[in-house]
Amino acid sequence: MSRQVEVHGRQFVILSEPGGGPVWKATVLEMKRGGGQESIGVEATADTRAAADDAAERELRRFLKGQR
Repeated sequence: MSRQVEVHGRQFVILSEPGGGPVWKATVLEMKRGGGQESIGVEATADTRAAADDAAERELRRFLKGQR
């Protein structure tokens, strides 16, 4: 399952998958023009898929804020 997010005109996808045991792991990928994608090193884990996605989105926004 994935969630699409746009931040500062950039497109991102948050992919979540079971992380072993009762934990979900979410990874953020940046969607590039032309259809490519690149991992930006932002990940998060939580007890549910929704919580992992929410945590990854928060980490993404913090990460991008630090780049400004």
